[in-house]
Amino acid sequence: MADDGSAHQVSRRGFLVGAAGLAGVAVGGAVGGVVGGTVGGAQGAPEDAGGRAVVPFHGERQAGVATPPPAFLTLVALDLAGGVDRDALVRLLRIWTDDAARLTRGEPGLADSEPELAAVPASLTVTVGFGPEVFRVARRADRVPRWLGPLPPFGVDALRPEWSDGDLVLQLCADDQVTLAHAARVLVRQASTFAQVRWVQQGFRHAPGAVPSGTTMRNLFGQVDGTRNLVPGRDDDLIWVGDGPLAGGTGMVVRRIAMNLDTWEALDRPAREQTVGRRLADGAPLTGNAEHDEPDLAATGPDGLTVIPGFAHIRRARTDDPRQRFLRRGYNYDDGAGRDAGLVFVTFQADVAEQFVPVQRRLDELDLLNTWTTPIGSAVFAVPGGVAPGEYLGQRLLV
Repeated sequence: MADDGSAHQVSRRGFLVGAAGLAGVAVGGAVGGVVGGTVGGAQGAPEDAGGRAVVPFHGERQAGVATPPPAFLTLVALDLAGGVDRDALVRLLRIWTDDAARLTRGEPGLADSEPELAAVPASLTVTVGFGPEVFRVARRADRVPRWLGPLPPFGVDALRPEWSDGDLVLQLCADDQVTLAHAARVLVRQASTFAQVRWVQQGFRHAPGAVPSGTTMRNLFGQVDGTRNLVPGRDDDLIWVGDGPLAGGTGMVVRRIAMNLDTWEALDRPAREQTVGRRLADGAPLTGNAEHDEPDLAATGPDGLTVIPGFAHIRRARTDDPRQRFLRRGYNYDDGAGRDAGLVFVTFQADVAEQFVPVQRRLDELDLLNTWTTPIGSAVFAVPGGVAPGEYLGQRLLV
């Protein structure tokens, strides 16, 4: 976990309304709006407005990065089967492209055996990323980004192979779990002759309408998580690759972070706040009055000690280098009533080596929060740019 970037300004509700307003607009012959009608403002909105909301699949960049995070996440990493060659890889990507375009607009996949389950798009996004093996199979090893591969080892890591690496990744997000489960099933089934599932991770946030728009999510420590984040549209140079083969794409890091809720809950509230460097009640830094106040890292208390300790998470995550920031898009997970719980920490950045790794090194060196958190999974993927009608996912990167 890290406290990097700047306050995210995108309104979740505003995005849903804006996306829904695209109903009936054709995108390359495909409806790029809300199935069954449009969503207006708060007054007069259909009861099922959230289920109707569509995030357009086609575009300059893949959805699921800069778009506001829906409530639920499913990440599926796959390993290419032995004998898969370039032609087979392209067939898979063509199939995924067609099915993802259909599913995200509320239509069944081409060979969908349960078409009724596809009728609720619920802001579904499908994002695809590549590991190094994809470039080798595609005979494009010269286009592998220099940062694509396992992260450097960190002292806090206790990585498990069942949560790490992979040749391909599908990131599926939606505001409805039925929609999400069906989309994952369709895409994984279509890949069965080309690749095998390596791991699956699922996560959740607050559902739309549960908290006011713009509220920063809380992790399962009760901590406001992601107060300072990059802002799509303002910080695009740090999110998206600007030129070269991966132009319009981004680097994706997935870290599965186990959180020991039992020992964390044994701490008193002041100790928890000192560990993080923020008040739990409202997320304000210990030297501020509101969540988005800038922490005063030099401030001292009556005892002469810094108010925000040297071991505090927000202090360790900070740097004077403006490039050492990334877009975080994390989700909570709980697979056992708090006994197996944590954070699926997903980040996007133009350069993993320059932006993510230095921050992680500082956290590894001295972050008291490491006492209660353990990274148990790690993977890095190159996310190609978006798809125009008639193209397949990754086409401009692999041709």
